[in-house]
Amino acid sequence: MVFRFCLFLLTCVAVAFPASAEHYFVKTQSEYFAAEKKLVAGDIIILANGIWRDFEIKFSGKGTRKKPITLISEEPGKVIISGQSNLRIGGEHMLVTGLVFKNGYSPTGEVISFRRSKADLASYSRVTEVVIDHFSKPDRYESDYWVGMYGKKNRFDHNHLVGKTNKGVTFAVRLDSKASQDNHHRIDHNYFGPRPVLGSNGGETLRIGTSKYSMFDSSSVVENNYFDRCDGEVEIISSKAGKNIFRGNVFFESSGTLTLRHGDGNLVENNVFFGNGKDHTGGIRVINQDQTIRNNYMEGLRGTGFASALTVMNGVPNSPVNRYVQVNNAVVENNSVVDSTRITFNAGADTERSAAPVNSKFLNNMLGGVASGMFVKIQDDISGIAFTGNVLTNGTIEQPVDGISEQTTGLVRADNGLLYPEDVRVGASRDLKPVTRDQVGVSWYPKPAAGDRFGTGKVISVSPGEDSLTKAFASASDGDRLILGAGEYLVNKILPLDKVISVEGSKDAVASISFARPSLVEIKQGGSLRLSNLTIDGVMAPDSVGNAVIRTTSFPIQSNFLIELDHVSVINLDVNRSFHVMALGKSSFADRISIKNSNFLNISGSVLQAAAETEDYGQYNAEYIEISNSNFKDIGAETFNIYRGGRDESTFGPHFSLTGSNFMNVGKSGNNTTGASMLLHGAQHSDISNNNFLDSAPIKIVHTVGRPQTRIADNRSVDMPAPILEELNYEGAHRAILSNNQFEGVAKP
Repeated sequence: MVFRFCLFLLTCVAVAFPASAEHYFVKTQSEYFAAEKKLVAGDIIILANGIWRDFEIKFSGKGTRKKPITLISEEPGKVIISGQSNLRIGGEHMLVTGLVFKNGYSPTGEVISFRRSKADLASYSRVTEVVIDHFSKPDRYESDYWVGMYGKKNRFDHNHLVGKTNKGVTFAVRLDSKASQDNHHRIDHNYFGPRPVLGSNGGETLRIGTSKYSMFDSSSVVENNYFDRCDGEVEIISSKAGKNIFRGNVFFESSGTLTLRHGDGNLVENNVFFGNGKDHTGGIRVINQDQTIRNNYMEGLRGTGFASALTVMNGVPNSPVNRYVQVNNAVVENNSVVDSTRITFNAGADTERSAAPVNSKFLNNMLGGVASGMFVKIQDDISGIAFTGNVLTNGTIEQPVDGISEQTTGLVRADNGLLYPEDVRVGASRDLKPVTRDQVGVSWYPKPAAGDRFGTGKVISVSPGEDSLTKAFASASDGDRLILGAGEYLVNKILPLDKVISVEGSKDAVASISFARPSLVEIKQGGSLRLSNLTIDGVMAPDSVGNAVIRTTSFPIQSNFLIELDHVSVINLDVNRSFHVMALGKSSFADRISIKNSNFLNISGSVLQAAAETEDYGQYNAEYIEISNSNFKDIGAETFNIYRGGRDESTFGPHFSLTGSNFMNVGKSGNNTTGASMLLHGAQHSDISNNNFLDSAPIKIVHTVGRPQTRIADNRSVDMPAPILEELNYEGAHRAILSNNQFEGVAKP
């Protein structure tokens, strides 16, 4: 708002002295383009409040440092750029402020571009107090950037970017021409709001450079930004150029790391990482030469491997630019790691990445793990790292290291909200002051809150009968709970789900739903579903190709969704040979699918089909699949079919958990082409434990890439073969851990 007041004064000056500048108040696109052609230094274009639809804004000219050319909203936040729209900036000393991009997407490869054309790049220009809110392409795998920064000495500050759901970096600094290299851009005080899991490579929030141009310096400064729940992929920030500075940023509950992927001579200092125990939250990953990592603070991080709180990687000897350059002359000093799962040295060590770090220093760091388990992991030779003055306050180290001493000490939380050791003076400085959410972004646009998506609306009572549930669905709003009375419900139309809805029966009396269409619910953009205390009966469903109780629409879905089943019985899905309970289609992605305390009986297809992304690009349909305390009987196909193909290492999932459940006569239909009771292809984290199997097809596990973690333990079976275990890109025995199982042909240890 200080900036807006200063600009108001500037406007007043322009009005008082019209010979020195013009200000154009425009209400239509034709008025805008007429004004844009006449712009000279000091001129101001004011967009009238309202919705500007399908507006491809070109904004170029030759301002000066004292007289920039300005594009401003009539009132901040009241100029909405929607539909197929974008902004392209060229020239020098251009200033844009006050716009909101929402309810649409860019028809080109960028929403905001700091170039009008390849020949007209922006330099000495600024975008401030601009919002981009869920302005994503409809197809999640069609790529674009929200911001592409070119030219030199531009600034992007106090902006609000939230909810990118399609492939492509949220913010990209481009070095693909000499005019954009060694650029000295400044990216500061921005709010990078939640970016949901993409389920594919290409979900970074910020990237500087690319592999092709990584030998060039960018010299960009990224400081005092707030990264809030940025979960797109394993790299939150990907630095692929030299001499960048990452200073004073906060990473809040963001899965992934600040990764020095390519390029040399970067500085990472005074950043703060708060994981709060969330899966895969990481800190800083070090690759390449002459990197300095100092005075950073990491707390509550749960990442391991590439996503550890601190990761120093192995490189590839004589590495090509697109692989991993050996760590050389790195300095990692005065950092604090608190209550975190892992720090890793020589991460990624294998036959290709065999070049251990050299000529490097690890100094005066405070290292604190969780209560138990391996904290300091060493995967190869660390003789090229000089360790001095480091203190391990909690957790275990894989092997003794001179220069890392174990010392028990209490931690005290200071006024800045950070923890410091009582008895030793190592780690991050006491005067570190993390930037807050209120200090970044814009003051006039709300930041998204965290919390449960379900149960936030009103309660709607629904009586038994024909189409009563259909009417309640149509009238419900986001977050509403539909409470069904005991009795029978017949649904004659597929229920379109574009909201977050809970459908709940009573714990004491049965609410039974049957449906006369191929599906009961079709998930669309914005939809999530919670079912509890219900019986769903497929006896009235017609014989149609693609039958499924819950399916995703055939069109791409931008938003991630949730499906939860608790105390639900699904029966009589047998009108044809492949009637599924849940079927996730292409370009759809579930953050979580949860099944607990539920029963499934007489189903010809699968309980969950999440195997639509078969191109082997590392894409998949669901991040977390969690099943517990449930029963599965007479299931013809594989109960769960989860697929993630390819060799890409940029994602964390899928995660699969199956505990405390019972299976009888599962996967033995002649139409089950996989021959398995469940197929996990490419899952990165799998836990199958404490289950009972009777007369069922075998479990099949296929490892595809990375370091998958598979545990099969304490399961009991009768008339069921041993699991089928395959490794596609790893030489050696299968890496699944099997313990205390009773499978046919496998002796109990």
